[in-house]
Amino acid sequence: MTQPTHDEAHGGALGARLNWLRAAVLGANDGIVSTAGIVVGVAGATDARAALLTAGLAGLLAGSMSMAAGEYVSVSTQRDSERAAIALERRELREQPEAELDELTEMLRSRGLSREVAREAAVQLTRRDALRAHASVELGIDPDRLTDPWHAAWASFLSFTAGALLPLLAIVLPPAGLRLPVTVACVLAALVLTGWSSARLGAARPGRAVLRNVAGGVLAMAVTYAAGTLLGAAGV
Repeated sequence: MTQPTHDEAHGGALGARLNWLRAAVLGANDGIVSTAGIVVGVAGATDARAALLTAGLAGLLAGSMSMAAGEYVSVSTQRDSERAAIALERRELREQPEAELDELTEMLRSRGLSREVAREAAVQLTRRDALRAHASVELGIDPDRLTDPWHAAWASFLSFTAGALLPLLAIVLPPAGLRLPVTVACVLAALVLTGWSSARLGAARPGRAVLRNVAGGVLAMAVTYAAGTLLGAAGV
């Protein structure tokens, strides 16, 4: 008889995957809103395609590089903290093995195991790989899967760029009279999608998330368009 297989991701693997997906969705959302605000603001002052392309491209590059650098610094700091915590556990296991065994036992007991079962589990885990056991149970870290700052940086760069391309292309490709309505329509549709996606990834109801997302995008475009119109009227 063929044994059933079960390949569903669990625990840390699933959580890490959801975190990456959520970060990608939020990065794309940032790219959409920030670039839309820039190009719509410039459109309020001028309908010159060259000016719109220059402003939108500058916003795309500046935003994507900023997002990538920010993620790299943030995740590098997290990785350094994880390494420091693992190094501390390694030293404690070397200097106080019995105390660390007692600590692991108590942590397993706090998860619902009886004292006898928790002690036996702690002993077996320690014999197999003490550092991995403490890193997983006490710190919630897999020593072989530390966060990668380069992955985070590239993910943020690409997701922001993908989101920013939509308002940039929407403002420069249509004829002059259609640029603003086409851009607004495309941006609103994209914000509905990213709002729905972020809500679904967070297991929340999408209606409120979509409304917040769209409202934020509309506010950003309205403010920048008004500013651009005023500056254009003033001849700045």
